[in-house]
Amino acid sequence: MARGRAALRAGLLLAGALALPTTAGPDGVTYTRDIAPLFAQHCQSCHRDGDIAPFPLTSYDAAHTRRNKILRTVERRKMPPWPPVPGHGDFLEDRRLADADIARLRAWVAAGAPQGDPRDLPPPRVFPAQWTAGDPDVVLTPTVPFEVPAGDQDLYRCFVIPTAFAEDRYVTSAEFLPGDRRIVHHVLTYIDTSGQAEALDRGDPEPGYTCFGGPGFAGAQLGMGGWAPGARPIVVPEGVGMLLPAGARLVMQVHYHNRTGTVVQERSRVGLRFARATVDKRLRVIPVLNMGFRIPAGAERHVVRASFTLPPTWNLHAVAVSPHMHLLGREMRVTATYPDGTTRPLIYIDDWDFHWQGSYTFRQPVPLPGGTRLDVEAVYDNSTRNRRNPTSPPREVGWGDATTDEMCIAFIRATVDTERLRHQPDYPGRAAR
Repeated sequence: MARGRAALRAGLLLAGALALPTTAGPDGVTYTRDIAPLFAQHCQSCHRDGDIAPFPLTSYDAAHTRRNKILRTVERRKMPPWPPVPGHGDFLEDRRLADADIARLRAWVAAGAPQGDPRDLPPPRVFPAQWTAGDPDVVLTPTVPFEVPAGDQDLYRCFVIPTAFAEDRYVTSAEFLPGDRRIVHHVLTYIDTSGQAEALDRGDPEPGYTCFGGPGFAGAQLGMGGWAPGARPIVVPEGVGMLLPAGARLVMQVHYHNRTGTVVQERSRVGLRFARATVDKRLRVIPVLNMGFRIPAGAERHVVRASFTLPPTWNLHAVAVSPHMHLLGREMRVTATYPDGTTRPLIYIDDWDFHWQGSYTFRQPVPLPGGTRLDVEAVYDNSTRNRRNPTSPPREVGWGDATTDEMCIAFIRATVDTERLRHQPDYPGRAAR
């Protein structure tokens, strides 16, 4: 009898775990009414024909076939990819699934993944093929396409694009169009005013040059942001601009992963819109970094710290944060400690994956008054247990641009409270580069 009551309690607990939110309806969860809208909102920006994901999630058959794999991946929080841990920074475009969404998917699989009434199926999601933020003022793209070889491997390539503007420009919006969404994993941009990137380009017989982790030259500045599948155009707050210095080169780093089985000719583009109104504040970048660390061979949890204290006269507001490590990275925590001793978390990533890095924009700019200390705590695994370790057997690792090197850095994008540039735009019209 006791065993029977225990079984009944276990059954009730299981039923509770599989219970649906009331919005799922009284007659159970179905693909057409409950799961298709979920996939459209959170998955199809990558999982659709012609994009980077290995299979589409735009039909019942595709979802039904992979239902158990999808559930496992979602329950482990591997998909949708959203590395920041909740409660450590409040960001725009959070792709993390709500617990109720995961419960809905779990219940659907447990019920046998029923299709439901076709009349409940929402209209297909429409994805724009061109510029969603309006026609850009200038389109920057590599001079010639790059031939991406076939193969299940990651390839990083930097392309140097001259801008040829005789005066400084302030950019208010940047939108990226991958040349082939099937193979472009992400795009990052940098600014070069020294000519070093062009020298690297000239030293490589193919278009662009091989790069990993960064653009491969000293003094590089973060550029116009970047792109990953599902990302929206980068738009800065009103009165703020991203500086594009006169005569600068835009360095576009593209991460390729070509699983198409054939060579692909690829050329990505970035469209920029210039300020139409007065720009008072420049979007600036504060790197908080440690370049002097050494990670011992075999260390499973080696901690590296970096810190920067704002001068008393610097009163800022943080707009975004971009953590950065390489393949040995496991965790990164970025915090702000105010002059009164209180601490505010800016971001925490507890399962770092170099191939899913990004820049995270705060929902509301974070105040950073003068005297605030910015701290970075990074954890690395340089042991054989780390499947991503590029060196076997492990060796001691320090700072560097190579795949086998490491980095410890967090970029803070911020504005200066007292800055009043009063930059009046001299909009020259639309052009293409």
